Amino acid sequence: MTSHLEKLISGVGGFVSIACVFWVSHFFETSLQLHLLLVASFGATAVLLFAIPHAALSQPWNVIGGHVVSALIGVFVFKIFPDNIWGAAIAVGSSITAMYYLRCLHPPGGATAAIPFLSGGVVNSYGFEYALMPIGIGAVLMVLIAVLFNYPFAYRRYPAVLLKKTRGKNLNESDEDYEHISHADLVYALSEIETYVDISEDDLLRIYEVATGRKHPNL
Repeated sequence: MTSHLEKLISGVGGFVSIACVFWVSHFFETSLQLHLLLVASFGATAVLLFAIPHAALSQPWNVIGGHVVSALIGVFVFKIFPDNIWGAAIAVGSSITAMYYLRCLHPPGGATAAIPFLSGGVVNSYGFEYALMPIGIGAVLMVLIAVLFNYPFAYRRYPAVLLKKTRGKNLNESDEDYEHISHADLVYALSEIETYVDISEDDLLRIYEVATGRKHPNL
């Protein structure tokens, strides 16, 4: 549902963010091995920030909190269970639970929690500072880049609170004023949004049914 230009913009945003994060981490003399492992973590974050910037999992607290919390858990578990298999499993599982409770669920955080077990002991030399640099500073930098990069495009502004609100239904309208939503309506609306939406048209119709308290005629 996105245009070729939108796909290109998302890709450029990902390129710029990763290039900046790696340059900064290199400035702080982060090891080459750790650089390569960060690709899995921050590369996934770049997809969320620049392809679906309005998704709940892409918001600043999710990005920063998810990465930092997962990094702290990863280092902590590594010090107790340095075994690559069981330790990594415990770290990833624990980070998921922690992110849930702290309301900062961010999928790439799972990779961040596993990095200490894949670094060959490199992260162990950083200790808990790993959560600050390169993870914490990198996450903050990516969020700042996302804010600046997406701002010139009114429909992409990040975080979601900066997104220019479109004119909605008048609050004085009654439920009967809702028009039926057809498949064609959804296709048109998604094409106008110009942002990738990770939800199917069928799911959107079901949401419509629940929100309006009535069954859509096309369901």
